[in-house]
Formats: sequence, C-alpha cells, structure tokens
Amino acid sequence: MCVFCKIAKGEIPSYKVYEDDKFLAFLDLSQTTKGHTLLIPKNHFENFLELDDFSCNNILAIAKKVAIKIKNATNAKGFNILNNCGELAGQTIMHFHIHIIPRYDNDGFSISFSNNQLSNEEFQNLANLINKFFGIIAITIELCFIDGLQNRSNGFSC
Repeated sequence: MCVFCKIAKGEIPSYKVYEDDKFLAFLDLSQTTKGHTLLIPKNHFENFLELDDFSCNNILAIAKKVAIKIKNATNAKGFNILNNCGELAGQTIMHFHIHIIPRYDNDGFSISFSNNQLSNEEFQNLANLINKFFGIIAITIELCFIDGLQNRSNGFSC
C-alpha cells in the first residue's frame, strides 16, 4: 500500500487541513513554502491520467476551498496549484496529488518555463496531431483584436 493510501486510512499521522469521505488535504512535510499542502483522493489513482471522473470533476473545487483557507490563515499573496504526472515530470509518490503552494514575497521558490519557438506551420501541425485523437480537424484561426490593439508577436496577421 502506498504512503498516501496509508495516510488516507489514518495508518500514518498527518497534519490535516481538509477531509471529507473522498478527499484529504494535509500539510506537506517539506513545506516548500509555509502552508504547502497536498490534496489527494482517498482512493488510489496512480496519476492524473488514471483519475476517475468523479475525482477529476471535484478535486479542483476542493483545492480552491483549501487555498482560500490557507490564504486566510497565512496572508499568502498567491498560489501555485500543480500536479506532477509521471516520474519524468517529477512525481515521486505514485498516488495522484495536487500541490497547493502558497506564495510570499522572497519565498525562494520558483518555477520556470522554457520558451520553445514554433513556426505557424509547426503550431498547426502539432494542433492537427493532437486534435486527430479527438476526431477534430484543426482550423487555423487568425487572432485579431477588435479593440484596435496591435497583433501579438506570434506570427498571426489580421
């Protein structure tokens, strides 16, 4: 049985901040920032892709409630709500969980995204490839601003 299943069953103690019959939120022992909380379904699902529809449809609403509780308690100025899906993405415990990470001035935590430039053709080919799995034909949409703002610098023209 995984460590989160044991926590959900009460076999391992935790610092609970939310609990109902299907979900549990508890303070992460690492405390990346003060109030860092993990939210899990009590039923075992290895990762996001394995979640049942009920859990998938409800867990973000609970994450919002928990984040509001944390904000009220800690005066956090923002949050990172994230999930690592799979080992390559950084998932270390193979039980679906959402990190609710409160943010503060100078908290030392950062997330960075690389800027992979794609051409319009590469974007369209990628969209077509992804949409093919839904039976959808991707349509190129030109983004124009009605309010007279300038075009974005992504290559679209109006």
